Amino acid sequence: MKHQIRRTGQERGITTAEYAVGTAAGAGLAGLLYTLLSGGFGDQLLRSLFDHVLGLLGIG
Repeated sequence: MKHQIRRTGQERGITTAEYAVGTAAGAGLAGLLYTLLSGGFGDQLLRSLFDHVLGLLGIG
């Protein structure tokens, strides 16, 4: 015996609203990361990360 979930008219927009919030949060995070990594902080962070990885590998 299968049970079907009946949706009322009030529940139809819930997933759309959740996608909108998730999309806005993702866009905000991407903008923040772009701002951080495109400046001097990003260069320093990537350089130190790269040097650390090379040190772990015994190359640098």
